[in-house]
Amino acid sequence: MEFPEVYQTSKTDNTTKKTNIYGTDYKGNEVYAGDEIYIYEEEFWLVNATTDDEKELLQFFGAVRVKAESEVKEK
Repeated sequence: MEFPEVYQTSKTDNTTKKTNIYGTDYKGNEVYAGDEIYIYEEEFWLVNATTDDEKELLQFFGAVRVKAESEVKEK
């Protein structure tokens, strides 16, 4: 007999997501390949963890909104 917690854990496999890490954004959030990010100069921000005010400022200064690629970016 398998307990529900064990079944749920084995059903949700996070190993794929961990191997597709793009890097850590300016605010310390882990970014994975496929996530949307803003890139400005040498830094990047995870779109889902960015406030509307931050998005507005990033866009004002010319940050580009793109999907993170599979290659790892180091700061």
